[in-house]
Amino acid sequence: MTQPSLDLITQWARAAGAILLEGFGRDHTLTYKDRNNLQTEMDRRSEAFLLEQVRAAFPDHRVLAEESGLTEGLMEHYWLIDPLDGTTNYAHGFPMFSVSIAYAFQGAVQLGVVYDPVHDECYSAERGKGAWLNGEPIRVSTTDQLINALLVTGFPYQITKPENQKFFTYFQRFATRAQSVRRLGSAALDACYVAAGRIDGYWQGGVGAWDLAAGALIASEAGATITRLNGSPDYMAPPYDAVMANPALHMQMLAVLAEPLD
Repeated sequence: MTQPSLDLITQWARAAGAILLEGFGRDHTLTYKDRNNLQTEMDRRSEAFLLEQVRAAFPDHRVLAEESGLTEGLMEHYWLIDPLDGTTNYAHGFPMFSVSIAYAFQGAVQLGVVYDPVHDECYSAERGKGAWLNGEPIRVSTTDQLINALLVTGFPYQITKPENQKFFTYFQRFATRAQSVRRLGSAALDACYVAAGRIDGYWQGGVGAWDLAAGALIASEAGATITRLNGSPDYMAPPYDAVMANPALHMQMLAVLAEPLD
């Protein structure tokens, strides 16, 4: 077997989610990658499990995981893994976090799984074949006016940097023009909520490739249009940012983001 199946990745995501549930609601050993960028011992446990599975099944594949970084391998086979997306939520006992696993072949993400263990919701997609929630097909919403839209966003970890102040401006714009804006704390789940039609649109900057890869495929396969904040289609290139929604709403969100900054 040179390439994984969606079923296999789903099994791994669910198993990693079970590991996270074992520690959820307990005290954790916290380390800080930045002022507000946490890591717990459960991030490392989940990642160690997932890396063990990939290495055992596909020892020559290239892997990028949030906590351990890049493991070199064949360029055409590439994994992007976030073992615990929403670590701050997790550390505080807030039940909004996920495991995110994506597999790319020859530069394009082919398979994506995002698992929410608290709610036992597994989002998945295969390129060209659709997106699912616990095996049932999902589609983006049909909301086509910003004033009727429920949006979601997140902020970069280094929000105090001058170049990141624009994200407060974006938030203010959307908060006054949309029906409402949420901040859930898990970029992967934000994308999946767009895919399932629970959220109408999502934008965010300062994310990692492991945050976007699986969720973006799922949203795309569910009918979302996805670009960078500036409208470029290459959202899987650094520095990573994205805006996603159904085509009509996506155009309106891009227009708001394109307005001159004060």
